[in-house]
Amino acid sequence: MITTGRPKIAIIDSNTLATMGLKQILQNVVPIMTIDTFGSFSELMSNNPESYFHYFVSMEIVVRNRPFFLERRQKTIVLTLSLSDTSQLSDFHSLYINQPEHLLVKAILSLQQHAHAHGKNMPKMPRVLEQKILSDREIEVMSFIVQGHTNKEIADILKITQNTVITHRKNIMDKLGMKSVSALTIYAVMHGYVDINKI
Repeated sequence: MITTGRPKIAIIDSNTLATMGLKQILQNVVPIMTIDTFGSFSELMSNNPESYFHYFVSMEIVVRNRPFFLERRQKTIVLTLSLSDTSQLSDFHSLYINQPEHLLVKAILSLQQHAHAHGKNMPKMPRVLEQKILSDREIEVMSFIVQGHTNKEIADILKITQNTVITHRKNIMDKLGMKSVSALTIYAVMHGYVDINKI
């Protein structure tokens, strides 16, 4: 049973660096969730495991504790180091974590959107995150940034100077309090400004 309050996600992996990185990305993708990390299955079991909305679990931990995760397979996402079908567990959703950040972000966004009816089954975003913060021009510039266009390409497309693009880019990051294109990508997809298939 899921407890009331902010929904929670558990990351269960003995690799501390991988866990920290995934936690940061998940906090950007689903800011309405609380993310807890555990270095072992026994740590998870000591902390009310049924209170979690999802488990992101290393392959090794799932294999060693298969009966528990099999019973909760709809909530379980297995963290894999290989894209090969032969190294995936057929009963579970998998997330290939050994890839560049922008592809990992895209994979997590895809999981989030498809598993939860395009986000409709997720709890509502905090009101401050739902507000329109950017101007129409800034939204335009942001959409081109997250699609991988350079400042020069954006300037040419929008028929503005590169300096104007750079100014818009800085204003966008400042207004949203973001420091990376990955965080910007998450914001753009979650707010429907960019189709996930275009990033």
